[in-house]
Amino acid sequence: MNLRIAAVEDLERRIGHTFVDRDLLERALTHASVGDGARAVRHNERLEFLGDRVLNLCAAERLMAMDPDAREGDMSRRLASLVNYHACARAAHRAGLPDALRLSASATKVGARKSDAVLGDACEALIAALYIDGGLETAKAFFERFWAEEFEHVDAPRSKDPKTQLQEWAQGLGLPLPQYQIVGREGPPHAPSFTVEVQIQGFGPERGEGGSRQAAEKAAALTMLLKREGPVPSDVPEPETES
Repeated sequence: MNLRIAAVEDLERRIGHTFVDRDLLERALTHASVGDGARAVRHNERLEFLGDRVLNLCAAERLMAMDPDAREGDMSRRLASLVNYHACARAAHRAGLPDALRLSASATKVGARKSDAVLGDACEALIAALYIDGGLETAKAFFERFWAEEFEHVDAPRSKDPKTQLQEWAQGLGLPLPQYQIVGREGPPHAPSFTVEVQIQGFGPERGEGGSRQAAEKAAALTMLLKREGPVPSDVPEPETES
């Protein structure tokens, strides 16, 4: 049996849902790189849009049920820790989604199958497909199963973000504070992509990208931390972006 076909079957077993609309499932599992632009391919980017909304609904509903007296600010913080693309990627791994993905050879070669961004997007697309094929309860069942582990850490103390860590690292060396500069901005006003460069006296600049200036600055800071200090310290989270 084809390895990918077996992976798709295993995915359906894990999530407990057999798709009636097989084309819908295939679209949810197809990355935009497939075909490398040579031909029209129905990929999962539109499904991501719907899946993000369904995911936020499932998470918000669960948070309200978990703690009826929680304040809005506390719930917003918890929600952010549950719906970012890192959490989605972890859920994707638990569901066995990586091996079921359709990727171009070039994307596979550069490690896209292991990318949190790629897996997070695919997970959202799969949630949308479950919602369309089986209804909200089917999507919620997926969320409850594969986000259970995330809820175990939802109230964990927030670590210092990469910008704070980089600032403290520079100060520890007696250097001026890191300087950030926007060096690129692309995309429409409602979905911009920023590129930010961070510089520290005596070191080469590093860049990061994100959907906001703040997210790009955190990504740049994390890149510099990784290159200057080796493995990232355990209390430095990767910069979160909106899912």
